[in-house]
Amino acid sequence: MPGGRLTQQERQQIALGLADGLAYAEIARRLGRPTSTVTREVMRNGGPTAYRADLAHRATERRTHRRRQAAPRGADASPQPYGRDAEAVREFEETFTTVMMASGMTAMPARVMASLSLSDEGSLTASELVRRLQVSPASVSKAIAFLESQSLVRRERDERRRERYIVDDDVWYQSMMASARAIAHVVEVARQGVDVLGPDTPAAARLENVARFLDFVAENTARAAEQARAVLHTKATPPSTAGAGDADEPGADHEPGADRA
Repeated sequence: MPGGRLTQQERQQIALGLADGLAYAEIARRLGRPTSTVTREVMRNGGPTAYRADLAHRATERRTHRRRQAAPRGADASPQPYGRDAEAVREFEETFTTVMMASGMTAMPARVMASLSLSDEGSLTASELVRRLQVSPASVSKAIAFLESQSLVRRERDERRRERYIVDDDVWYQSMMASARAIAHVVEVARQGVDVLGPDTPAAARLENVARFLDFVAENTARAAEQARAVLHTKATPPSTAGAGDADEPGADHEPGADRA
């Protein structure tokens, strides 16, 4: 049935689908569920190679029980900003976390990244993250250290001298550039290996192919990040009050002397 929590029978179908090598999208189609629901279910319960329906069902029941114990009575009644559906936001945050985990993050950095990304301010303090995620300060600190190493967050001091962790458009740009630099370093080392192994050997040929492929990826990643930043971060210039009528003429910005021809 679409909507609602997964049943034990649905989890068994997911396990069978994984055993048969089906893609998440196909499993979801057979269940009549969104692909994100299946992806989240599998990733938070061991991944595609370790997923077991019975263990996943019990783990979900334990998480639900803990959540009910942790939330004080009436907590869900607190109003959400912009009239949002609190349950829908929570479900989406879980989905976003799962996507981050599927990209290679471990659970805690993924949870911190999701919390920061979904906050309207795009920033939270350590104490706010601790309260929001119900985890220890040490867990938050380790997660932030990892995200900083990937250039995915940055720190600033607010007016109360508190350290805030920030996710914004420039952070994603910096992360993409850091990724391009890391790939370029792999290229450099691979080409050193070509010299060590001898250019006419099969192993050296393999390394050279790796280097050429990754060199292309790194170059285009950096170029795409630069282009996206230039296009998406450019703010439209407000029309000048003087000569406003000329501003509407096509080509006026490209051929400054055209109106004098």
